[in-house]
Amino acid sequence: MSMQSVKRVVRNILNNTDIGSRWLWNRANDARSPIGRPSAPWCNAVLMSKADADAAVEQLTRLRLPAMQDHPKNWDSLAALDLVLNKTDRNARILDAGSETYSMILPWLTMYGYRNLRGCNLVFDKPSRMGPIRYEHGDITATAYADATFDAVTCLSVVEHGVNMEAYFREMARIVKPNGLLVTSTDYFETPVETFGRRAYGVPIRIFDRAAILDALATAKRHGFELLSPIDLTSREKVVHWAQHDLSYTFVIFSMIRRPT
Repeated sequence: MSMQSVKRVVRNILNNTDIGSRWLWNRANDARSPIGRPSAPWCNAVLMSKADADAAVEQLTRLRLPAMQDHPKNWDSLAALDLVLNKTDRNARILDAGSETYSMILPWLTMYGYRNLRGCNLVFDKPSRMGPIRYEHGDITATAYADATFDAVTCLSVVEHGVNMEAYFREMARIVKPNGLLVTSTDYFETPVETFGRRAYGVPIRIFDRAAILDALATAKRHGFELLSPIDLTSREKVVHWAQHDLSYTFVIFSMIRRPT
């Protein structure tokens, strides 16, 4: 497709003003590449402080990668990027499960030369493309993908939105290749956070605590996943504030390998 054609396609989606659309428009007009690779080895960790979130954004600036407007969300996405770059190559098939067009993990991978990129979410009515990224309708607990399709799956800030963890890990075990990666992040605080029965996206708001994450890790293990490294679930600071619901918490990320059967 010529550059003029790319720009024409982008103009057709500019009514959608989210950051993903703006990123594609910028890429159509600006061929800059990232400066170096990330160093974000916290693939199994809790976001401990606002300073850690700010440091992730500062690193993105140095790398010349676009940051999400919600700064704490860059922390786990940067860790996922670093892990995928280190454990796969540009020919790898990558899925962002529960993706949104404003999520940056797939656009960042595009900037590093990846081309086999998918994003699925129930909110997508029909398939669409942003450069080499294909966004399509999909339930992350029951996808239409063939067995052992993906070298890596990221699922960032999704499972807290009413996802059945047993069904999630069962489906991920089916579509992730043996020795493939599964990177999951979610809202978290070590001790329970009262949500007062509030709802978002049609489901009760859930903030995982230590017991819930340990249960999720045990479920993942039953389905053939194991942590790439130990994880310390201690939390210190409620870095994230969801103003709409007046809730404060932080994030946890846990990254696993699919054991061969």
